Amino acid sequence: MLKPVTTDIEALKILDERLRWLSAWTIHHANHIRENSDGLKVGGHQASCASMTAIMTALYFHALGPNDRVAVKPHAGPVLHAIHYLLGTQSREALENFRGFGGAQSYPSRTKDKIPVDFSTGSVGLGVAITTFSSLIQDYLTARGMMDEADRGRFVALVGDAELDEGNIYEALIEGAKHDVRNLWWILDYNRQSLDATSADRMFERFDEIFRSCGWRVVELRYGKRLKAALDAHPKLKTWFDGLGNAELSALHYQGGAALRKRIEADLGMSASAFLKANDDAALASLFSDLGGHCMESLVEAFDAAQDDVPTLFIAWTIKGNGLPFAGHKDNHAGLMNPTQMAAWREAMGVTEGREWEPLESVGDNTRPGVEAMIERSRFAREKRQRAFGQIEVPTIPAPSGEEQSTQAAFGRILLEIAKAGGTLAERIVTTSPDVTVSTNLGAWVNQRGLFRREGIDDIFAREKIASAQKWSSAKKGQHIELGIAENNLFLMLAAAGLAGDQFGTRLVPIGTLYDPFIARGLDALNYACYQDARFLLVATPSGITLGPEGGAHQSINPPLIALGQPGLRHYEPAYADELAAMMELAFRLIDDPAGESTYLRLSTRSVQQIERQDDGWRDDALKGAYWLREPGAGSEAAIVAMGTVMPEALAAWEELREDIPGLGLLSVTSPDLLHRGWTAAQAARWAGERQASHIEQLLSRIGRNAGLVTIADAAPASLSWLGGVLGQRVAPLGVDRFGQTGNLSDLYASYRLDGAAITEAVAEILLQNG
Repeated sequence: MLKPVTTDIEALKILDERLRWLSAWTIHHANHIRENSDGLKVGGHQASCASMTAIMTALYFHALGPNDRVAVKPHAGPVLHAIHYLLGTQSREALENFRGFGGAQSYPSRTKDKIPVDFSTGSVGLGVAITTFSSLIQDYLTARGMMDEADRGRFVALVGDAELDEGNIYEALIEGAKHDVRNLWWILDYNRQSLDATSADRMFERFDEIFRSCGWRVVELRYGKRLKAALDAHPKLKTWFDGLGNAELSALHYQGGAALRKRIEADLGMSASAFLKANDDAALASLFSDLGGHCMESLVEAFDAAQDDVPTLFIAWTIKGNGLPFAGHKDNHAGLMNPTQMAAWREAMGVTEGREWEPLESVGDNTRPGVEAMIERSRFAREKRQRAFGQIEVPTIPAPSGEEQSTQAAFGRILLEIAKAGGTLAERIVTTSPDVTVSTNLGAWVNQRGLFRREGIDDIFAREKIASAQKWSSAKKGQHIELGIAENNLFLMLAAAGLAGDQFGTRLVPIGTLYDPFIARGLDALNYACYQDARFLLVATPSGITLGPEGGAHQSINPPLIALGQPGLRHYEPAYADELAAMMELAFRLIDDPAGESTYLRLSTRSVQQIERQDDGWRDDALKGAYWLREPGAGSEAAIVAMGTVMPEALAAWEELREDIPGLGLLSVTSPDLLHRGWTAAQAARWAGERQASHIEQLLSRIGRNAGLVTIADAAPASLSWLGGVLGQRVAPLGVDRFGQTGNLSDLYASYRLDGAAITEAVAEILLQNG
């Protein structure tokens, strides 16, 4: 029986053991006990969990405050679930269904898990990096008086050492240094093992240099209290231990006390004889396993000593699989204890068979009150936070006037008018851009609203009275956060700002701009933002080969296809300024709607003649994804289907052909994404017995099933060519299917078959096929 708990440290050590047991048992149950109907591997990471239990115990049951938020490394997800099981916020049923449908998720998920999860993790490195931008958003809210100082918290990332190979971490680190971020703890689980191998020895010597150069404090927790005392008493032994490479140390941990004894005898000889005589093999194994990341006293002292707002990297030395049969083995990443090993370990842990799920099993009656009291004190996040919506009044947004304008210019003018008008929407908008603020038409907004800096920075050009179109003051009240050229950082910033309502109770309207082709550079982070259901408006411009003289490196082809397959992101590609205004108004509403989503606007620098409208009858259909710009006639043989900036070519071709082809229609597609969603949803509904035609089915039914469609977009032809599958109509797709090049629009459109001649030829081919 355990001795009575007299200190918090002893209670924490007991909780550490309970978390190690529950996380390992949860994974074991999913793989070896629960029925597996399809025979697929379930998996889990018992070794990765075991290396983290002491760290997470000290964090969740001692160091965290009510406003602190944590990004848990993906493979330690079962430990997080075990913590909430002890706190009473996770159910046994969810643990028994770990990695099953509706059960505890493989990796922490804000939207899928029922426990409170501050940040989804799983895409390695991104859960670490987002804490930087969440800290910056917290500074933004408090500086602008939108959040009380008393509600501020710390942002903690639990980092696997293999994650430090991820470049997005260093991009975020550099950006954080620029903005002087604070209130960050990154806790490195330095178990020196990745999926395939042990970590390179030489990299460890660089981590502290990199972080210190960016203004971080680095705290190394290499030795536990017992190990440090032993090594201090035997300097030669300390030199020997410190000189072991990562692979050597891992192998010795796996081999145990006998191997340690043999190696010390071989390397140190008689100088270590007294030490070896004083410790049997079991004592040697225990002593050299007392690394800083497993020593509760060391962890608690380190966390208590870092209570200021200085960003801190804790390098916690650990053993991957600590306490498990395969501790230290280089192949243990996805290793699972077999039933025989689990039975032996269960006995060693003092767990009675049949009582494996008991939260405090093996905790004796005399120690239980102290442990229960510690759990009770730690219930700072018993329930999942309610999401904050319905905070922003969105006014009607009129289209900017002008007979000829580009959608990019119209975007800038709309934002400028919002800035001038003020009101709730204007105050909640925060814009950001990776060093392309001016070239994406945010300049006028920033002139009105200013750059955000926690500590203001003088505009030297303004002070020296040097003429400049950019009058960008930097102050706490600024509403634009300028970033360096790193698209991952842009999307992480949008994710952090888009979660402000959830994290801080104050919903923001984040708007991020970038060049359309460079969406692909930050695609992992964009997907990560959408997976968390962060809400934002993404404005990508300029787009397509319409960029002209900039050349192929800056001409985008496939972003509409990216949007077509991206959950949680609505894509619009307007041709005209009034369409853009309607889409921006809806995008703002969707940000603040519980059933909403984020929006991606693909804009262009090409100025086009604006269309004369008779009424607003087009608007609802345009927001659904398409509308008839020129109505088709009954029984029409063909229709032109166009999207975005090539609408002038489509309209000119329609004018040329309409007399020769009675009833020729011109369909303006504003969102292939929404059309495709609606079509597939209608199909699924029909399979369930509901008979409802989708929006695109209703539109295309206006022309005959034998009619042909000529689709055209300054994008991959597949963006629209799928429309032929809706009702089985023949399609002639026009678009860009090879890299662009420099040139004027007439030359480029002719070469890439986006001009009127190409449309006419395609219509003729469709009619010949129909004949």
